[in-house]
Amino acid sequence: MEPLVLAIDSGTGSTRALAFDLAGRLVDSARAELAPQFPQPGWVEQDAADIWRKTLVVAGTLLQRRRVAAIGLANQRETIVFWSRNSGEPLAPAIVWQDRRTADYCDRLRADGHEPLLQRKTGLVVDPYFSASKIRWALDHWPDVRAAADRGDLAVGTIDSWILCKLSGVHLTDASNASRTQLMDLHKAEWSTELLDLFGIPGAILPAIAPTAGLLAETRLFGPPVPITGMAGDQQAATIGQGCLERGQAKCTYGTGLFLLGNAGGAPPKSGNRLLATFLASSPQCYALEGSAFVGGSAVQWLRDRLRLIAHADDTEALARSVPDSGGVTFVPAFNGLGAPWWEARARGTLAGLSGGTGIAHIVRATLEAMGQQTADLLEAFRADGVAPETLRIDGGMVKNQWLCQDIADSCGLVVERPANIETTALGAAMLAAVGIGLFPGLQQAAAAMAHTGRRFEPMLAEDARQRRRANWKRAIAQTRAGIEPQAGESG
Repeated sequence: MEPLVLAIDSGTGSTRALAFDLAGRLVDSARAELAPQFPQPGWVEQDAADIWRKTLVVAGTLLQRRRVAAIGLANQRETIVFWSRNSGEPLAPAIVWQDRRTADYCDRLRADGHEPLLQRKTGLVVDPYFSASKIRWALDHWPDVRAAADRGDLAVGTIDSWILCKLSGVHLTDASNASRTQLMDLHKAEWSTELLDLFGIPGAILPAIAPTAGLLAETRLFGPPVPITGMAGDQQAATIGQGCLERGQAKCTYGTGLFLLGNAGGAPPKSGNRLLATFLASSPQCYALEGSAFVGGSAVQWLRDRLRLIAHADDTEALARSVPDSGGVTFVPAFNGLGAPWWEARARGTLAGLSGGTGIAHIVRATLEAMGQQTADLLEAFRADGVAPETLRIDGGMVKNQWLCQDIADSCGLVVERPANIETTALGAAMLAAVGIGLFPGLQQAAAAMAHTGRRFEPMLAEDARQRRRANWKRAIAQTRAGIEPQAGESG
């Protein structure tokens, strides 16, 4: 019987277990939803114990039904968990990547002139998005976290570390996740003493840094031991799952947020347009240029759950098709600030161009159009930094929507390719695990066997119409950025 590989994909909105064969076919899956909490404006938290309980259930469900050769992990990045080494239980809520509570602290870092050092060492700009300022905040504001650190009982890690520790008892992360904390020296793939001192974070609380593929640990929770041999942040995993293993190849994931990564080759890239450099994969070591928008599919969830304009996310495609355009409406969904290339932590969403004739379909269409416009912003910055993809590979839950895929191609003026299997994050984790256990000699061979292109979308919108839409979008961005005021609850 052909070996199967299990991917555990712990995202922001759900945790899932997916079993793949070595041809990249999805054989089986199980899923459980996760619910973030919003205790104050700009704050986003999750229950780390709930993440683990649901991960245990979905992984156990599949491992009861399927025998697997290895496990690979992929995870929402930058979200940070605080737990007791002795009890293994969380000491506080997990602070989610979207959280903005450290905006004032980050402002002070910039004002004190630390951003050039951080960019040079980590490839990242100063922003609440990354984990380091969240860890500093927790040490300052949560007594249980501080007390555990003082007595040597505190473990801190991103979601991959949390899940791996619960599966195996090993406190470990991989270089792709570590590169998102703003504490790892990107050139050396190790924790930076200089940055730990800058943030006042004790290095003893952090996990060891491992390669993205190899024998990382094993779990005995489900019967016979199963090796854990691959691990990567979700966006790096999706880049691998899309087969973007050559310099200049790029993918964009449309999940809770929107993440564009372009393979930058064997050396960390330098951006002049406030894009990020990030660690992509080990063996051979390679890096990516990255741009992120914080709100993607969560804008559709907002339409459904908060405004109740739609009953199901799938309703958006028919509504978008039901009107010839957005009726002049432009939506900038900056619920948690603006990401690249703007990096405005205090920005909030704007819905511009409303009239007495605006209907639900116009607002829904404007929400979907925002995805293509955010992508176009990122691609403009990528080109200015010397990474100009000839095609854009797309994935994530949103790209099941055919109308959206075509609109991304039209908005960007670029051919868009959707894979045969849009579960590329999990597929990338499975590919890493397959390489790590020795089922393939390297990622190139794994990609050739497991990653397959599905449908292509050619741009159909006339260039003058595309430019008019871009101009309207840029006016709306200017409105969003104008007169930004500090929000209540954003203390440092």
